[in-house]
Amino acid sequence: MSTELNEDKIKEILVAFYARVRADPSLSVPFSVVEDWDEHMERLSDFWSSLMLRTGRYKGNPLSMHAIHSDLIRPEMFQRWLELWKLTTNELLEPQTAEQMQAKATRIASRFVQSLFGEVSPVAVVVKPDNPRPYKVSRYFDEHTVPLGLLHSHSLKPGTWGVVRVEEGCVHYFEDSVKTILSPEIAQVIQPNVPHHLELSGPVKFRIEFYDALPTLNANQ
Repeated sequence: MSTELNEDKIKEILVAFYARVRADPSLSVPFSVVEDWDEHMERLSDFWSSLMLRTGRYKGNPLSMHAIHSDLIRPEMFQRWLELWKLTTNELLEPQTAEQMQAKATRIASRFVQSLFGEVSPVAVVVKPDNPRPYKVSRYFDEHTVPLGLLHSHSLKPGTWGVVRVEEGCVHYFEDSVKTILSPEIAQVIQPNVPHHLELSGPVKFRIEFYDALPTLNANQ
C-alpha cells in the first residue's frame, strides 16, 4: 500500500473517510443533504489537493455551503468528524503525513464551530506532555511588543515546528485562509514551510516554542 500523499492517495482517504461518515449515526443526518456524491467527492478532492499539495484547484467557500444547512449541524459533531478523520488517515498514511492532515482538519473544525455557532471550538490542537522538548522558547509578547514579522505572512524553515501558546487574551492565527482563534485553552502547532501570520485582538500575552521534531497532535483539550 502506497503511503505517499498524492492525488490518488487523497481520493483513497476521502472515499474511506466518507464511507464511515455516511454510516455513522451522528453524522449521517447532515450529510444526507448531499444529492450527488460523485460531484461532492470531486469538490472535496479539489479542496484537500489545494490544502496539502498546493494545487490551487479549489475555488469555493466551504463555510458558506455548510451554513446553508446549519440547522442540521451541532458543535459536538465536529469532534466525531475529527475522530473518524484521525482513524482513516492513521490507517492510510505515514504518521507524520497523517498528523499534518489531522492538524489541517482540526483547524477547519475550529473555524467552522466559531463561525457557525459563535463559540470557541471544543476541538483544539495541543501538545502532549511526552512530546519532544522545545529547543527554543521566545520571550512573552504583547500587543505593544509583538514583532512586526509575526503579523505578516512568513514560514518556519525546513525541519522546524512551532507552537503558539497564549497566556492572556486571544490571538488570531491565519493559515490557508483559515482563521483559528487561540486562547489559553487552545494552542497552535505551526508546520515547516507553511505561510502563516498572526493578528492580535485586544490586550494579549503569548510566546512561541520551537521544536526540531513534529509535536504530536491531539484533538482534545
